[in-house]
Amino acid sequence: MRSWKVLALAFFATATIIPMTVAEDGKAIKKAMKQAMKGGLNKKVISGEGSDDDKKQLLALFTDMAKEMPPKGDAASWKEKAGALVQASQDMVAGKEGAAGNLKKASNCKACHEVHKGK
Repeated sequence: MRSWKVLALAFFATATIIPMTVAEDGKAIKKAMKQAMKGGLNKKVISGEGSDDDKKQLLALFTDMAKEMPPKGDAASWKEKAGALVQASQDMVAGKEGAAGNLKKASNCKACHEVHKGK
């Protein structure tokens, strides 16, 4: 009986931790930075000029990015910062009031790059 509890705990830990720690060489992070930040999609959505498809694309980019681990920094900080981007993007898709301000705040480049950007 006890061994089943240990096995269940090990399975749960593996199922929840490994997907967060195994990155695809930062491909989703690079893609999000290229398209959302440098490409201007994030600014377009924040300014209100983005279409519903733009908002959904931004959400998809940030969601994929949040699944990876950054080149440096701890997991809790990454989860907080990337999670804020995902939540703000979800709020933009849902049309929630104040979502643009929250997205602007969450997409503070310096705050994230100081602790998570690699070379």
